[in-house]
Formats: sequence, structure tokens, C-alpha cells
Amino acid sequence: MSKKAIGFIPLRKNSKGIPGKNKKKLLGRPLFTWVLTEALFSKLDQVYVFTDDDEILAYIDAHFKWSSKVVGIKRSAENASDTASTEAAILEFCDTNNIDFDIFFLLQATSPLTRRTDIDTALQKLVNTPLDAIVSVVKTHRFTWSAKGEPQNYDIFKRPRRQDFDGLLIENGAVYGTTREALLSSKNRLSGKIGVLEMEEDTLVEIDSETDWNIIEQVLISKFKAGKAAQRIDYLILDVDGVFTNGTVQFSKDGEFSKTFDMRDGMGLEILRENGVQIMVMTSENSNVVKTRMAKLKLTDTFLGIKDKYSFLEKLCEERNLSTKQMAYIGDDMNDLSNLLRVGWSFCPANATKNILFHSDVVLNHASSAGAIREASEFIMNYNNRFK
Repeated sequence: MSKKAIGFIPLRKNSKGIPGKNKKKLLGRPLFTWVLTEALFSKLDQVYVFTDDDEILAYIDAHFKWSSKVVGIKRSAENASDTASTEAAILEFCDTNNIDFDIFFLLQATSPLTRRTDIDTALQKLVNTPLDAIVSVVKTHRFTWSAKGEPQNYDIFKRPRRQDFDGLLIENGAVYGTTREALLSSKNRLSGKIGVLEMEEDTLVEIDSETDWNIIEQVLISKFKAGKAAQRIDYLILDVDGVFTNGTVQFSKDGEFSKTFDMRDGMGLEILRENGVQIMVMTSENSNVVKTRMAKLKLTDTFLGIKDKYSFLEKLCEERNLSTKQMAYIGDDMNDLSNLLRVGWSFCPANATKNILFHSDVVLNHASSAGAIREASEFIMNYNNRFK
């Protein structure tokens, strides 16, 4: 009989080190969504976000409807205080929710470098070996000292070379797995026979300060850029406001009235489609004006009201067996940044925001609603010619 494995992500509304940390945007996405997305695309059967923050619960309800795996549950104020332990939150979750599971994974939002492969490897070890629990660690080749000035793990007169030093395994606070029996018996995340899951060295950093935040942000950017590869562009994904339009909206007393589009952009996209490039539109707005315009352009892959564009694109890739290396993306603001970094080619209009201008592969000469999409379309056509 297969074992049911669940993920548990505890979040507190108040954070002392970084106020509102779990909702703060990391590369344009709320911090907690980084580990949540990896958990959703792992082999876990269900993922529970346990928080006292109603905004986070509302965000999950509104923007993760596409996944039946995620469930938001309200956490009591008592177990979300500064003095409450994570174990107390785990036990409250187990005691007050009639949830069936065989294996329990505690996943920390402060470790956004956690990957689904890490979770899956840990799960496989718990299922296939006689372990009661597993903890994620990082191997480091650092020498440790006591407060008294005494070396703890090497001889100062026989200082080993890095290649001759086994190193140390340090708990990185990212992933903790345990069987149901061990958890309920010990009332602790780790107990019994414990195994280790070795993760990449850069996952040692947990976000507890602004310095940690800046380090993690740069690591993520470097990882995304290192993963880019030269392939034919088969898919073009576009934001709307600030890409199709100039970013301004006219309102009447009844709500949104009009946006301004450039007809030349529509022709550029039509030429791309005729040459085998599929077009997708992804916007956080849920606009009837946009819906009408995209229907006019015959862009059937139009997705409205998408706040977490990164997770939604991941969903499309899994469902349609797509690779982000075959994609180009045009965006103009921070909610596009994570996708701009991960695709094969990223473009932005000349009037995009500063961070987007800095990180895009191609800064277009034209502004939004003034020929930017047409210019990108011509670039893609010329670029794809080399793959014929």
C-alpha cells in the first residue's frame, strides 16, 4: 500500500527581523510561494500552509485554485506568537485537523532555494529505508572554534587541504521529514533513527535578515541565468499592461473603460504564429477590455487574473510538456521578473522599470504600445532563422 505524504509550511504574520517577511516580494513573488511551488510539483500528496495571516490565506484561495494539492489552514494566535515553537504549531495542526497521513514534511519558507528534487529524494529515503526521520544538511569545509579559542575539528599544526578534509554536515533548516508514528510519539520534528538529506552548499543561508535576503536574491538570479541555453523560440509569453499597452488605463464611473493598443504589434504576433511560434498572454488583471482585444487577435492562450505567474507557467510546462528554454517572455515590471529570468530569452520595452531593464536579455528600442512587441517579433523571426 502506498504511503500518503504531506507537506506543512508554517507561516507567522508578524516577523521581527524582516517585517511582513513571508509576503515580501522576492524576485517579484511573495517569499512563501517559492517553497510552496516546489512542494506542489514534488511527489507530496498534499501541501498545507498553516498561518495566522488572513492575507496569505486569501492569496492562496484566489491564486492557487489551479492546484488541488494546496490547502490553507488558519493558525491560532497563541501558536503564532514570538515565543511559540514550530513544534507547537505542528502539534496544533495534527490535533485540530483530522488529516490522514503517513509521512510528514516540515518545509520552511525561509529556505527558498529548496527544490522539488530535494523533497522527492528525502521522501524516497523515508519510504524505502528503515528511517523514522530525515533532516536536510549542507556539507561545509569550514574549521570550527570554541569560545575559548580552541580548534574543534582540526589540528592547527596539521592544517588539512580542502581536498583532504571530509568537511562538516550542518543543518540548513530547509526540510524535515518524519513518519506519523515518530512524530506523534516524540512530539518533535526529528526522533528515532534519523537520516540526512545533503543539499547544495548555497542552501545553507536561511532568510532571517536583510543581508540574508540580498544573498538569496543574487543566488537565485545567478542560478536562473546560468540555466539559459540557446534554443529555437517556440513560445512567446507576454504581459499586457506596460507591454501591449502604455501602462495607463481610462476609467469611467462603471469601472475600466479603455486601454490603448498598437495595431502593429498584432501584425507582428500574427507573423510569428504563421511561422510556428505559439503565443501566450499572462496578466494579473482580469479585464474585459483585454479579453476582447485578445479574442480579436485570436490569442486563445490568454490567462487573466494570474498573480503568481511563475507558478502558473510551471503548471503549463508540466501539463503541456514544455521547456522554458524554448520560451521568450516580454514583461515590464517586478511581477514578471522571475519568469524573465528563467526563460530562454527575455525582452522588455524601453520604458520598463529599472530592475527589469537591468535583468532583461534584450531591452527593446521601442516603448510599450509604441512598437515594442513588433520589434521583439522581428528579433525572434531573425533569431529562429539560424535553427532552420
